[in-house]
Amino acid sequence: QVQLVEVGGGLVQAGGSLRLSCAASGSISSIGAMGWYRQAPGKQRDLVAAISSGGTTNYADSVKGRFTISRDNAKKMVYLQMNSLKAEDTAVYYCNAAVRTNAWDPYARDYWGQGTQVTVSS
Repeated sequence: QVQLVEVGGGLVQAGGSLRLSCAASGSISSIGAMGWYRQAPGKQRDLVAAISSGGTTNYADSVKGRFTISRDNAKKMVYLQMNSLKAEDTAVYYCNAAVRTNAWDPYARDYWGQGTQVTVSS
């Protein structure tokens, strides 16, 4: 079994910063892409940022220049540094990882964390 655990959410004023961390553990052979998604009340879950195993990054237009995704492959962790936060960034943030539990698995499977609440007050 694979677990993803996020930490770092909270309440912050507009213009402030937060750093989210996500640790993967369990039966892991390899991790491919990792990413952060968010879901606001009444809305769908959307991609915020993603990073490949080689470090290539991809961001939603709404967070470009404000958020930075990074990862530590040795620690099986992914981070999201969020700066210049806006009220519209308020959401539950979910960590996602594409994981192979065995070296012979032809495909990776998506795993999700439980989510962490980020609230930005204006």
